[in-house]
Amino acid sequence: MPVTATERERASAPAAPNVEVVHIGPSKGWHGLDVHEIWLHRELLYFLTWRDVKVRYKQTALGAAWAVLAPFLTMLLFSVVFGHLAHIPSEGVPYPVFSFAALVPWTFFSNAMTIGANSLVVNPDLVTKVYFPRVMMPSSAILGGLVDLAIAFVVLVGMTLFYGIIPGPEVVVIAPLVILLVVTTLAVALWLAALNVEYRDVRYVLPFLLQMWFFATPIAYPSSLLSEPWRTLLGLNPVAGVVEGFRWALLGTSPAPGPMLLVSSAVAIVMFLTGLFYFHRVEGRFADVI
Repeated sequence: MPVTATERERASAPAAPNVEVVHIGPSKGWHGLDVHEIWLHRELLYFLTWRDVKVRYKQTALGAAWAVLAPFLTMLLFSVVFGHLAHIPSEGVPYPVFSFAALVPWTFFSNAMTIGANSLVVNPDLVTKVYFPRVMMPSSAILGGLVDLAIAFVVLVGMTLFYGIIPGPEVVVIAPLVILLVVTTLAVALWLAALNVEYRDVRYVLPFLLQMWFFATPIAYPSSLLSEPWRTLLGLNPVAGVVEGFRWALLGTSPAPGPMLLVSSAVAIVMFLTGLFYFHRVEGRFADVI
């Protein structure tokens, strides 16, 4: 049978190269916690964090001063209402610095958690068109908030010196307390960010949740008003342990919140691990639902 010209051209044509196809899909269970992959995308985490910091104060007249102004104005209001009028005890230290020492970690928690909870739904194009570990989005919101925390902490140290309070050796506990605060904030942000993608009710529940959480945290009042075991059980709110730890480490308030901090640390770790697990379980549906 004679060979046609088309068949001769097809036979002489070079074979198509073998193309390796990489399928990207969601993994299940704890196999989704790929620390190596997150490390490979560490530059992206840096740029996302820096973007959040710049966007937060873009076209603002006061810029980073808002990191101090918000808790400072709240401290002035609390000093008048709770310190002067209601005579809330402040454990032997001036009420302004007593309340400001609690408002500094609380402001970080509320702001970073709110931004982290909305980090996925406000960036739909980034979520649906680019592949990267999605956990970096709420994480960058928390890391960006550390800049504000550092600025406010400097002002807090200045206030303690202004009132003649010299921190003792327990000030070294501040570093572990900041780690506990970051873990707690990231844990809540992971839960809410994942839930916010599927249930847009979260955006309406979040302000109410923060308001209730605020009053459940000993910011305007000392935890020593509660007797045991209720004071220790207050540590089920991990932010409460951080707030009381800040006061004890910087202002020397007593008694030391040791049992409360242990409870807060345990709760924060459980919230973080379960939040990370849930986030990875539903991560594969983000691009479809958002």
